[in-house]
This record gives sequence, structure tokens and C-alpha cells, in this order.
Amino acid sequence: MSGAESFIPTPLMLSDNARRRLQALKADEGNDRLSLRVYVTGGGCSGFQYGFDVADAINEDDTEIPFGDVSLVIDPLSYQYLVGSTIDYEEGLAGARFLVQNPNATSTCGCGASFMV
Repeated sequence: MSGAESFIPTPLMLSDNARRRLQALKADEGNDRLSLRVYVTGGGCSGFQYGFDVADAINEDDTEIPFGDVSLVIDPLSYQYLVGSTIDYEEGLAGARFLVQNPNATSTCGCGASFMV
């Protein structure tokens, strides 16, 4: 390189609410290796649906995206559908949940759990 750093954009973003919830999960479990696994599966009322899981292991082909003391983990199939998204966490009358704000989705269902590209 010529001394100039090249900028590589973060493929996903993590809201402050989601970061705080992940920090709380790590503290509750007493496990510093916990990450939030975000994935996409077929199904849902709009074609694809989002899924979340707490993971303490990363597969060889996963992408880990660190955000300070917490990180997201995405499998290679889901990655293409999630690039540019923001992972958020909300608490409300419907309960507490992680959710995806995905600019690539051409339509979403009313609950925001499924989408179409």
C-alpha cells in the first residue's frame, strides 16, 4: 500500500439498544464469547424471514463483525441478504425482540420478521 488506508464499509450496523442488550446477555450468562448470530431462512409471509440466536462458537465459514465488546455472526448464505442492514433491539407492548432494518428488502410483513428482495 502507498500509506493511504483503504476504507472498507461495515457490512452491518448494530444499534446502541442492540449493543446494550448483547452486553446484558453476556453478563447474565457469564460468557464473554457470546455473539448474536443473525440469519435468514426461507418462509415467512413475505418469502424470507430473519432469525436470531446467541452463539458462543463461530463456524469456519461465518463472518464475525465486531462492535467493541460485542459482535455479530453471519453465515455465508445469509450475509448477502443482510449487507447494509442495521440490527436493532426494541421493547414494547408486543414484547422484546431483536429486529433487522434492511434497506435491501422490497417489502416486509407487518411484524417485520419476514421480507422479500
